[in-house]
Amino acid sequence: MANIVEITDFQAPELDVYARLTEAQLLNRHCLREGLFIAESPKVIHRALDAGYEPVSFLVEHRHLQGESREVIDRCGDIPVYTAEFDLLTQLTGYQLTRGMLCAMRRRELPAVEEICAGAKRVAVLEDIMNPTNVGAIFRSAAALNMDAVLLTPACSNPLYRRSCRVSMGTVFQVPWTYLEEGWVEKLHSLGFKTAAMALEEDSVSIDDPALMAEDKLAIVLGTEGDGLAGSTIAACDYTVKIPMSHGVDSLNVAAASAVAFWQLGNK
Repeated sequence: MANIVEITDFQAPELDVYARLTEAQLLNRHCLREGLFIAESPKVIHRALDAGYEPVSFLVEHRHLQGESREVIDRCGDIPVYTAEFDLLTQLTGYQLTRGMLCAMRRRELPAVEEICAGAKRVAVLEDIMNPTNVGAIFRSAAALNMDAVLLTPACSNPLYRRSCRVSMGTVFQVPWTYLEEGWVEKLHSLGFKTAAMALEEDSVSIDDPALMAEDKLAIVLGTEGDGLAGSTIAACDYTVKIPMSHGVDSLNVAAASAVAFWQLGNK
């Protein structure tokens, strides 16, 4: 049975996760099993629950205690459901809740790269992509366009940050992912992948190059906003790949470029 708790004290410690702790503090890099993240909107929370993530508490606007939100709450037994009117919750969190619902959930230990890549034919690699909106959008494209996994370098924005989860529409819980360590290009080569660096270089091949498309196992490598991929990464990859452009446009936003690359090179 739902445990509905009316918010009467903004300073209550159980509300810290929604009101006072930064996402970096919630992450707890030293012990992920003790870390938390915030899932926003019923659809995203449903997908997190489907993937086996453990809910800790909810924050729900009064008028959203029924409907979609009620279905989510009913899945979770008697965990606390903190509630108040729209204006009060906006004041508490500093933003408007998408579809009036947040859920604090426990993180899990990440799998090893070898586990993620076992059986995979197409993987996306994100190098130092720091905008959580871009990370979320890339995950959504990866899920829709036949990527088997997403691998991230340590400087990337965390896929379980609230905005990434929301923009991904919960696909961060559907596409396997983990972080890479130093020497990751060589690691992917050792696992049988050819690597394709998305970059505008003199020797870049077109994204529809027959040899590229014929590769059995391919890692599509995308670089940070603005600067793109590091020169050392480009040099270490098997291919340098470009998307043909028109009207004098030289490049796309990394999230848009990922969708084009995944559609053309995905594991169809």
